[in-house]
Amino acid sequence: MQPYRYAIGIGSNRRHGRHGAPAAVVRAAIAAIDADGVAVVARSPIIATPALGPAGRSFANAAVIVETRLDPPALLARLKGLEAAFGRRRGRRWGARVLDLDILLWSDGRWSQRRGRRLTIPHREVQRRDFVLRPLLAIAPGWPVGEGRRTVRHARARLLRGAG
Repeated sequence: MQPYRYAIGIGSNRRHGRHGAPAAVVRAAIAAIDADGVAVVARSPIIATPALGPAGRSFANAAVIVETRLDPPALLARLKGLEAAFGRRRGRRWGARVLDLDILLWSDGRWSQRRGRRLTIPHREVQRRDFVLRPLLAIAPGWPVGEGRRTVRHARARLLRGAG
């Protein structure tokens, strides 16, 4: 079986007692992802972005491409475990968070799971969020993100033009 490739979005807007400021949390999260059967093969620069909704503080955001034999639900479980290990607590949507990890894209295209945690790949909001598209543009500009042949590069250009 060939390994899968995934694009994972990483964000933080709260300090961590051990890792420090949000950008350092993102760097530590990348190092934690790159272990035990998951290899980080590309990483974007870390960008500062304003918060959406009531989160308040600005975010540090990045994206990585990983290679693994884990299927989407297994990778999601692993990422949720990392969030918890970094101190993420389930709470209000759009709230401040130490670490947020999202599966954005998958080399096998689409995935949809309706039971339990609703996992949908590509991520439902990927085409509407510049803080996701900007890091992805640095490492996966040609990856498909939606219906038809729209790529990360095309989605970001549409978003910037306001054609979202």
